[in-house]
Amino acid sequence: MNRYFLYLCFDGSRYHGWQIQPNGITVQEEIEKGLSVLLRNKTEIVGAGRTDAGVHAHMMTAHFDTEHDIDEKALCYKLNRFLPGEISIKKIEKVDNDLHARFSATSRTYHYYVHTGKDPFARAYSWATGYSLDFARMNVAAQTLIRTADFAAFCKNGSDVKTTICTITEARWNEIGEGRWYFRITANRFLRNMVRAIVGTLIEVGRGRMSIRQFESVVSSMKRTNAGESMPANALFLEDVRY
Repeated sequence: MNRYFLYLCFDGSRYHGWQIQPNGITVQEEIEKGLSVLLRNKTEIVGAGRTDAGVHAHMMTAHFDTEHDIDEKALCYKLNRFLPGEISIKKIEKVDNDLHARFSATSRTYHYYVHTGKDPFARAYSWATGYSLDFARMNVAAQTLIRTADFAAFCKNGSDVKTTICTITEARWNEIGEGRWYFRITANRFLRNMVRAIVGTLIEVGRGRMSIRQFESVVSSMKRTNAGESMPANALFLEDVRY
């Protein structure tokens, strides 16, 4: 058996997330459909994570197994021809059979984009705020996340996870232009809806509606009802996966 890694990116606007769902089209479904046709055999893929509906990826990885050796460049070209325009395969490469797209990953990085004012060109992939935010204050609060182990306060209610323990190594707001910012967060794993819940709570700090000490109390409470609202999915990108 041979294992191959896919390196890809996608615009998740019209998809019901990464993982195959019974009630909507997904990125995984589209790729598996293409591979199954091109390899002339039902082919399943395993992704590095499960992005929610409407979330995008600048870089996503997945693997699949096949009994045959393949021409990686030729398959990459044909698969891109088969896939819709929102999904692009950047590279396919053969890897060791023990390398797993999900379980071998050591970290994942997400970006959440925010802009001030009304911008018709940014609105599809960034969240517009109609009020000023204190990003310096938000960055102070964000450092609490690096000192935290249990992120139950930011886990979607009803999630079937065995543990809410995560290790965050990076959490910071970065300015990329006048009135344009993104929140960069890196961890070994993420819970369902976790990044958008964290951003929503930090926004409360930035607006002055929550103090840094109150933010710390929200985190330590381990109760989702104490945290801020979940932010819209369209401004969230899976940025990187490391092995």
